[in-house]
Amino acid sequence: MTSFDYDLFVIGGGSGGVRAGRLAAGMGKKVAIAEEFRYGGTCVIRGCVPKKLYVYASQFAEHFEDAEGFGWSVGERAFDWKKLVAAKEKEITRLEGLYQKGLANAGAEILNTRAELTGQNSIRLVATGKTVTAERIVIAVGGHPTPHEALPGHELCITSNQAFDLPELPKSIVIAGGGYIAVEFANIFHGLGVETTLIYRGKEILSRFDQDMRRGLHAAMEQKGIRILCEDLLQSIARTADGRLAAETMKHGTLTVDQVMLALGRVPNTRGLGLEAAGIAINERGAIVVDAFSRTSAPGIYALGDVTDRVQLTPVAIHEAMCFIETEYKHNPVSPDHDLIATAVFSQPEIGTVGLSEEDAAKKYDELEVYRAEFRPMKATLSGRSEKTIMKLIVTAADRKVVGVHILGHEAGEMAQLLGITLKAGCTKDDFDRTMAVHPTAAEELVTMYAPSYRVKNGERVG
Repeated sequence: MTSFDYDLFVIGGGSGGVRAGRLAAGMGKKVAIAEEFRYGGTCVIRGCVPKKLYVYASQFAEHFEDAEGFGWSVGERAFDWKKLVAAKEKEITRLEGLYQKGLANAGAEILNTRAELTGQNSIRLVATGKTVTAERIVIAVGGHPTPHEALPGHELCITSNQAFDLPELPKSIVIAGGGYIAVEFANIFHGLGVETTLIYRGKEILSRFDQDMRRGLHAAMEQKGIRILCEDLLQSIARTADGRLAAETMKHGTLTVDQVMLALGRVPNTRGLGLEAAGIAINERGAIVVDAFSRTSAPGIYALGDVTDRVQLTPVAIHEAMCFIETEYKHNPVSPDHDLIATAVFSQPEIGTVGLSEEDAAKKYDELEVYRAEFRPMKATLSGRSEKTIMKLIVTAADRKVVGVHILGHEAGEMAQLLGITLKAGCTKDDFDRTMAVHPTAAEELVTMYAPSYRVKNGERVG
């Protein structure tokens, strides 16, 4: 019988890897987990958590303005970037400690080193040069922002990795990209007083979202003062004589700014991992190819989270880790369910969405009923803000099943989480209609839209 140093070795200390390692160790398995940077991974250290903290920080300028409409007199205001960075660092350090504490309490061995595969059951610890063996290996190393090396001057730009820890807050910034990271950071920087331009090669921002959400957010961002340049792209970046950056665009000339941020997608962290030595297949994007149970092409090796490029969301990585534990250690084969994942974009206003967009639903179903409401939220009536909330229900005409819900407005992400349960349960429009409204709330619109705004038949809108 072959003897291994560990029952399970986890490469990557992010949300998915830590969950897999902690649960396995808690079951009495001998587990080691290796992380080359900081435990917590992208989400905790340089992603979701610090981003949401910065979103909160960036909203206060509007909160102060709104307060006057409700009778408050707000005095002198000043923002201290370095104080925010320090507060963020304190919080993510606290969370990092909790991740390590959870692993330690479960009995996992915590290694602070890069780990690379040297075979199907062997791993080299780069910090010491030692090679260890494991019966099973989980790869959960995540991804990183695309460096866009084809762009002349790309080395002068930052990505989301550096955006949280800039030594000084720039007075102006150009952000390249139209996905949720680009959009969120555009709102963050603008809210903190930075002159912000978003440049995107597509016709409209947020390409995979419902058109009403895309157009509504675009209009709201421009109304705030964010410049959005669609169907354009950066051609080169150069340092000017006074130390600023000259961003040459295809259609809008040269934009001279203090900072350029690239938010042009993310790629899996598979380079130099030793996948070839273990016989692990990757696809054209460098992502590890897995089956329905997160198994790679190498026996005994599994991959979770962003490194597989299935759905790049933290809760998905955690869910895949839990499915791995059920399948491999509890003899209960469970395949990750990637259907009907609720999603939030922490823009300003937020987008919360679950299910099919109108465009995708129209391709799948012969006839749809679309329920749409657009209104000024109650808070805006006294604040004087003109921002609108948009809500949509996408319903199949044949069986009245709700197959998509999309919200643009304050706290849309919170609503989307609960709507995720509703759609997962297969609720119909009749179920929505039978539900009593909570008044006065924005969410009551979801259960008081009784007549369809229009129908879509064979992909065409028909009144």
